[in-house]
Amino acid sequence: MRRAAPALLVYAGVRALGVVVLAGWGQVAGKSPHQLLSARWDSLWYSRIAEEGYGHTLHLSGGKVHSDLAFFPLLPWLERLASAVFPLSAADAGLVVSAVSSLFAAWALFLIGERQGGRRAGVALVALWAVLPVGIVQSMAYSESLFTALAAWSVYCVLTGRWVWAGSLAALAGLTRPVGAAVVAAVWITAAVTWWRGGRRVELRTLLGCVLAPLGWLAYFAWVGAREGSVTGYLDVQGGWGNGFDGGVAFGSFVAGRFTGGAWPAGVGLLVGVALVVWLYGVGVRQRQPLPLLVYGGTVLALALTAKGYFGSKPRLMMPAFPLLLPLALALARLRTVRAVLTVCAVALVSAAYGAFWLHGSGPP
Repeated sequence: MRRAAPALLVYAGVRALGVVVLAGWGQVAGKSPHQLLSARWDSLWYSRIAEEGYGHTLHLSGGKVHSDLAFFPLLPWLERLASAVFPLSAADAGLVVSAVSSLFAAWALFLIGERQGGRRAGVALVALWAVLPVGIVQSMAYSESLFTALAAWSVYCVLTGRWVWAGSLAALAGLTRPVGAAVVAAVWITAAVTWWRGGRRVELRTLLGCVLAPLGWLAYFAWVGAREGSVTGYLDVQGGWGNGFDGGVAFGSFVAGRFTGGAWPAGVGLLVGVALVVWLYGVGVRQRQPLPLLVYGGTVLALALTAKGYFGSKPRLMMPAFPLLLPLALALARLRTVRAVLTVCAVALVSAAYGAFWLHGSGPP
């Protein structure tokens, strides 16, 4: 923790800046920053589940059916626990859970970055994750911070050979978001390669970690399936929201559609964004990132790019893919301290302004 303290202070400072800018923007726009962070979009669904349990469904025009079964249970469970122990509403408990989780995520990212390139790289990785354009979500009552914390610590445990911890944290990540499958993949594939290279001897702790890893994800899928009376129950629920996986066909059509009218600059921006994240993953491969990071980051990226649904959510869906930031963190760590600090400060200001603009507009779906 002492080694990570500078990184955590940097992270807290960046996120505080984002909230301050959001509050100032809200003063001008006449909107409550507290309401923007705790009681819009997914936050409302999570707090309703925390207060009333599952069972809420909205039938919308066009045949869409929005069921709260689409939302995994760990965040609302923690909201209910926190609101039972402390004098907090479920929405405020969600903000607390997100804030604490984001610090734990930053801690794990620091350790991973430090392991790859030294202490400066660890601090740089945390700073880059904090200043992402959609970084304001880390301060919302959303599940991204909680998931990233569990995923990052699980991957770190794989890197350090703590297989039981890795599997346990992967199971919790699987109770948080559907992309928990990426953490399971990192545990399983790394374990398989370790088994192959180690003379095909299976250690009990490695086997136990592999058994534990998918339990959370599978348990929720099975529970929703039983409740819906179908093996594909959870996929059907996601289909009601217009979500699912089609190999990227819908996203490709969406991008192509930007070029048919006056929105071609948006199409160019989308292509540049996709090219950038794919290029960063390729750089990570060339830099020989450890297998758990490549598997986890690549799976998160693939799931985000091949999902259909509301395409404005893709930057948020890719936010947990922190290994993509490692090449940038290593480059930032090589800069002189003054230049690195000025770079992070400039990007943090832009990120804070963009986050405030985003939440006062359409915001994250």
